[in-house]
Order: sequence, then C-alpha cells, then structure tokens
Amino acid sequence: MAAPKKYPDELRERATRMTVEARRDPQTAAGAIQRIAGQLGIHPEALRSWVKKAEVDAGQRAGTTSTDA
Repeated sequence: MAAPKKYPDELRERATRMTVEARRDPQTAAGAIQRIAGQLGIHPEALRSWVKKAEVDAGQRAGTTSTDA
C-alpha cells in the first residue's frame, strides 16, 4: 500500500505554477524554489521534484512523462 500524500494536490499545483512563473523572470529566478517552498511551508526538495515532473510532462525536460509511467 502506498503512503498517503503529505501535500494536497492543490498545493502541489499552486507551488509548481508559482515556481515556473518565478523562474521565467531573471530577477526572481535565483533561489525561487527555496523562497517559494519557505513561503508555502513545504520541503524544497519536494517542490523541486514537482517542478521537474511538470517540466517533463510539458516536454521541456527529457524523461518519462506521468502518463507513460
């Protein structure tokens, strides 16, 4: 049996969206994951993995998409 999710899906989506938008702007790109994770009270590595997954799913990064897994 899989472990229950620590963070709700809505929080994951919001945090990922905020990070992707922040990384587009050169003035806010540096430290975006650390800053946003701190603001939302989530672990930075969790946010980093969510962003990587979103980038793979969007075709912006090489890897296996969620639908292919």
